[in-house]
Amino acid sequence: MKIVLTGGGTAGHVTPNIALLSALAEKGYEAHYIGSHNGIERGLISQLGVPYYGISSGKLRRYFAIKNFTDLFRITKGLNDARNVLKQIKPDIVFSKGGFVVVPVAVAAHFMGIPLVIHESDITPGLATRLVMPFAKSVCTSFPETLFHVAEGKGVLTGSPLRSSLWNGSKPEGMQLCGFDSLPAKPVILVMGGSLGSVVINQQIFKILPKLLNDFHVIHLCGKGNIKEDSRPGYAPFEYAQEEMPHMLAAADIVISRAGANTIFELLALKKPNLLIPLSKAASRGDQILNAASFEKQGFSKVIQEEEISTLHESLLKLYAEQDKYAKQMGKARANEGVKRVVSEIERWTRAKTMI
Repeated sequence: MKIVLTGGGTAGHVTPNIALLSALAEKGYEAHYIGSHNGIERGLISQLGVPYYGISSGKLRRYFAIKNFTDLFRITKGLNDARNVLKQIKPDIVFSKGGFVVVPVAVAAHFMGIPLVIHESDITPGLATRLVMPFAKSVCTSFPETLFHVAEGKGVLTGSPLRSSLWNGSKPEGMQLCGFDSLPAKPVILVMGGSLGSVVINQQIFKILPKLLNDFHVIHLCGKGNIKEDSRPGYAPFEYAQEEMPHMLAAADIVISRAGANTIFELLALKKPNLLIPLSKAASRGDQILNAASFEKQGFSKVIQEEEISTLHESLLKLYAEQDKYAKQMGKARANEGVKRVVSEIERWTRAKTMI
């Protein structure tokens, strides 16, 4: 059996696909990947040895821009590219994770009679997902609230596909990596501002760092080019983390984070008490605000908005004092079953195609 995975533009549209690869291989699927020529997905997928096919990709913006017209030509070319690649591979099914590169792939798959399964991580579907929903046999969702945005009979609550390496983290290795193993024991805070870092979060952490270090060790993922020289014991700044991330998460007692869907479901699966600071609506379509509100309502997270960033220190202390309450509530969730449930949905529509 052959499957084509597609998704790109951000790491959030690629890492769930990567999380599915091992499980799909165990089920007998031969995986291929369609992405853009120069997107982040190319590097992430190519290093795994999965056959990669680049196609032309455009972006439809919600506002007037000249590029909307030029990108229509790229999308049209992308549709022809996608059709040629699908003819070459002859997949049994296509799985889409999101980003504008998926639109021509989904449309081509539909007209070629190839079943399409898609996954939406956020509460409200993004524009690319909304465009391909009519062509999908099944729409997998991370949040129950997303089902209200999906046509009746298509939505399936699966949770988020999470990378298995998350559970391979070692606390001693994380403490050693950050230089905390030779210091007096203190609880550890992990600060994450997304793949590029967050200026707002970084500035507040720098401001309150002396107070934080009285009570905590701090791991700070600042983003590329954002590290300030600081040799204080108990403070470990990094631009970003890849293979080290599971060890850092294992070392952390509490986490400060943005509210991207993949990240918060990883924190939920690991039962890490967390303080979420969602990206403001001024800088996004508001999806992180909704994600955070859902987790706060379910008792999984404490939330402050960017406008309340000055309360970060007090909010952290309160979270730490109540960490057992949050961990207990997160323990009730079945957050580590996303891969299994999504693969089950892929198998369902693969079988349906073979019965036609």
